[in-house]
Amino acid sequence: MWIPHRPGQHYDVRLTAPDGYRTERSYSIASEPERGPELELTVERIEDGEVSPYLLDVLEAGDTLELRGPIGGYFVWDVTLGGPLLLVGGGSGVVPLMAMLRHRAVQHATIPTRLLYSSRTPEDVIYRAELDALAQSAGGLEVAFTYTREAPEGWNGYRRRIDPAMLAEVMRPLGTGVRAYVCGPTLLVETVANALLGLGLPPELIYTERFGPTGS
Repeated sequence: MWIPHRPGQHYDVRLTAPDGYRTERSYSIASEPERGPELELTVERIEDGEVSPYLLDVLEAGDTLELRGPIGGYFVWDVTLGGPLLLVGGGSGVVPLMAMLRHRAVQHATIPTRLLYSSRTPEDVIYRAELDALAQSAGGLEVAFTYTREAPEGWNGYRRRIDPAMLAEVMRPLGTGVRAYVCGPTLLVETVANALLGLGLPPELIYTERFGPTGS
């Protein structure tokens, strides 16, 4: 039976080998709930991984996957929760945040929203074209990128890891009562969460989700 997800939730994907060996990984849902039974998972390739190479290189249309979910009730947001909304993502940590932005767009919401997205290089940015389009078409949304290793030629934006000064600058137009969602590698998440506390954001308005060592 299909169960609609909430933006920010994830699914567990289980693979079973012919000899009975099983392995399982969790993947955030990138699609908005309004897409119905069609589900989009964004998979980052881990070269020595057990699951991502199979999903990207072997899996074909029509194959069957074993899924469990949707999972998670803490790191979720929908338009009924309101804002202002601060989304901070590192690497593939942008995936659940993208589900929130897509949901916001489909609902034609104008809740003031800022996305701060940290990537190593321009090639590591996921959804760049769609994010640019959303920033142009979705009222009340601004997207800021920061690059930690290599920036595009002529780039005038941020060129460093996320720090309190950057967060304060991005968050300032949102005013008070900001709901913050932070997703990415553990170090980034901890750094951002502590910085937001230092900037005066109440802990009950800071929601975090940690990934593995990838990202920036």
